[in-house]
Amino acid sequence: MKITIINGSPTPGSRLNAVIARTEQLLVQEGFEVNRLNVSELPAEDLIHARFESEAIVKANARVAEADAVIVASPVYQASYTGVLKTFLDLIPQKGLTGKVVLPLFIGGSLAHLLSIEYALKPVLSVLGARYILGGVYTVDSQAARKEEGGYELAAELVSRLEDNVRELVRETRLRQGQA
Repeated sequence: MKITIINGSPTPGSRLNAVIARTEQLLVQEGFEVNRLNVSELPAEDLIHARFESEAIVKANARVAEADAVIVASPVYQASYTGVLKTFLDLIPQKGLTGKVVLPLFIGGSLAHLLSIEYALKPVLSVLGARYILGGVYTVDSQAARKEEGGYELAAELVSRLEDNVRELVRETRLRQGQA
């Protein structure tokens, strides 16, 4: 089974990458094929000008279409997800998430934006046909600490929540695919 992780971070060194990497590791251990889609690597002109027919957008949408489940990950900017993620979500076909289990992963500077998944992202996912949207994981920056030697250390409490959410994603995806 396939899972596509849509990474909405415009920053290559984002702490979100550590959360995504741990999530991907857990999914691979469960036997899933994981594809990452970094929207910041898509041509900006194609995103800004909504070029549905561009080769890069068509390929990106195909990766979403072939996935059994989708993870939508973003840092929180201005109490919502990133603009680059929004421009990509606008290019997914209107029912492009129909039948897929969706897991949101957000990271922000404080708990003040905890509800950004509920109020900013989930309505857009619903419009795209998603009906199996899991609760999601909101991470505070301090839970993904930068290590002096490079990389990140994830807080035990965060790892536990990621493990719980990945188990739910795996269970729901297998159920939807008739492999429960």
